[in-house]
Amino acid sequence: MEVKHLGHTDFDIIMECFLSAFENYFVKMPTDYDFYRERWKATGVRYDLSYGMFDKNKLVGFIMNAIDKRQNQLTAYNSGTGVIPEYRGQRIVKSIYEYAIPELIKNGITKCQLEVITENEKAIKSYQGIGFKTCKHYKCYKGMLKTENKTDFILSKFSYENMNWDVFPNQDLYSWDNQKESLVKLNFDYYQILGKGKIQSYFIIDSQSGYIAQFEVLDSSTLQWQNLFSAIQTTNQNIRINNIDDRLIDKIVAVESFGLENNVDQFEMELFLK
Repeated sequence: MEVKHLGHTDFDIIMECFLSAFENYFVKMPTDYDFYRERWKATGVRYDLSYGMFDKNKLVGFIMNAIDKRQNQLTAYNSGTGVIPEYRGQRIVKSIYEYAIPELIKNGITKCQLEVITENEKAIKSYQGIGFKTCKHYKCYKGMLKTENKTDFILSKFSYENMNWDVFPNQDLYSWDNQKESLVKLNFDYYQILGKGKIQSYFIIDSQSGYIAQFEVLDSSTLQWQNLFSAIQTTNQNIRINNIDDRLIDKIVAVESFGLENNVDQFEMELFLK
């Protein structure tokens, strides 16, 4: 078997391997090819810096790397790792990383980063064996919002360009897909909630699917959380939220108090390259 970059591999071949690797996964994965084409484009996947294990001409395992500068580190973010079932147990992911890391270093990458479901103990041990260390613990939620329809606020739609990122808190606690550098490439709706003429909170949502990429209150009070979730409910009641940092206790309490259920937890892991 041989490790090669995926810059010359047909997208459909990558997707066939991807969907086979994630069949019967901990959570149900989308199967639409265009979903991944757009998602990987938005997150900055570089196919020439993503790598696969090939058995002759058959792709049997892969690491999809998004490349961008985040928190002053040129980072290779693992947007997806998988091995098809009949090739598992052969340390393929470790072999791919052993090949990839020198190549990433040659291209100026100083950090590798990934997310892994906390129940996936085999994957966690594999990443630890490569040298990754856990740096964050995320909680994911979904469900139907259950909140009163408060109306003593103004809901205002605005644009990415008008986001005052320096004012809105916790930007360093968002995961890769929900950071501002990724959001600029995606089609989200941006809303701010005004009370007494001042911004109380904001949220960033895919109004069609109900996926919320970011949401914050400027003052963690019961009233502001109530207004925020009342406003969210006007756009979509069926909500999904990925990767709330578990240190944000007030945020987690608010999410759970308005009816959303914690459906999965993830670790963020990182490896600094020499």
